[in-house]
Amino acid sequence: MFKNKLMIVTLILLTAFALVFTGCGPADEPADVEEPVDVEEPADVEEPADVDEPEGSISEITGIDPGAGIMAATEDAIEVYGLNVGLLESSDAAMTAELDTAIQNEEWIIVTGWSPHWKFAAYDLKYLEDPEEVFGGEEYIATIARTGLEEDHPAVFELLENFNWTDDEIGAVMDMNAQDSDFEANAEQWIEENRDLVDEWIPEGLEGNGEEIDILLVEWDCALASTNVVAAILREAGFDVTMTPVDAGVMWSSIAEGDADFMTTAWLPGTHASYMEQFGDDVVEVRTNYEGARIGLVVPTYVPFDSIADINDYVE
Repeated sequence: MFKNKLMIVTLILLTAFALVFTGCGPADEPADVEEPVDVEEPADVEEPADVDEPEGSISEITGIDPGAGIMAATEDAIEVYGLNVGLLESSDAAMTAELDTAIQNEEWIIVTGWSPHWKFAAYDLKYLEDPEEVFGGEEYIATIARTGLEEDHPAVFELLENFNWTDDEIGAVMDMNAQDSDFEANAEQWIEENRDLVDEWIPEGLEGNGEEIDILLVEWDCALASTNVVAAILREAGFDVTMTPVDAGVMWSSIAEGDADFMTTAWLPGTHASYMEQFGDDVVEVRTNYEGARIGLVVPTYVPFDSIADINDYVE
């Protein structure tokens, strides 16, 4: 019996040792641990579109009044570049309203554009490159008078000979006009704030005594600025000034026929080239009053193309 008990104790001890050695191991070799399940890598997820770069397409160019030279140039550009877009006739005010709406909604838009214009101060815009030079190069803005104005009103003619200003000066008036449509009051305020410059323009003997002066203009922002400033100077000197807005063709023909005295916004040599060719012999180019004018097609800077030649790639 003793032997049997000894055998039982021996078996118990052997079993205990077996359990100890199979349940533990070195610290750097842990017991079998369930391997983590491999997690499948997520499929490539498309990056979200950049909300600051609106997407869109183009179907038309928003223009201004049909008599403007820039509209004729835009029609030429559509033909030269073979553009599959229409040209919408509207007005300067309607064009800038469409531009504002498009930018507020982050939509693509192409508009006819020119400098100087207040929209370049209000929005981030760019001219589309024009490799075929359909819109020409840099231009200037000139004052055009009827023949005989110098003889009839020599001091008025001398004022027009003296009148010229910089981009900052005309830009200040255009910005005032964009904020408040009382153009006459804005011109008077600008004159008071720039009296030294204005006094350089005013010749001796500029006295109107109620004499009538008729000025024509197209309702472009640059024309509203320059015409109202010159008109305010003449009114201050005692002239009875009438300003009449017309389209470009009527403006040129009326001055050539002597039915109006002058205009301050002839875009030369390109935009109004056809009018100068037609009426140049019957008018007087008094002087350049603004350097660095430009016309072309304009888009918000977020629009992804930079050249007129690329427009068809984005036509809807």
